[in-house]
Amino acid sequence: MAGEAKPGLSDPIEVSEADIDEAIAVCDGDLRATIRALMVEHIFLERLLAIAQQEASWGYVRGRATRKGRVRGALA
Repeated sequence: MAGEAKPGLSDPIEVSEADIDEAIAVCDGDLRATIRALMVEHIFLERLLAIAQQEASWGYVRGRATRKGRVRGALA
């Protein structure tokens, strides 16, 4: 809805019992498979975050002086 605040990083993350039950049900009641799936997803998201951080770093330094004092893309 318009006017609703978007969740921020400092907002608590709420996981209901129904959410937990659904995750277990998706893995056919196998708790080890549920934990494995959650760990795989966590690692996948960490890798995506690392890629995003690399891209953000490149975007931040684009056009700025490099360590050697030259500007990237500038004609010599």
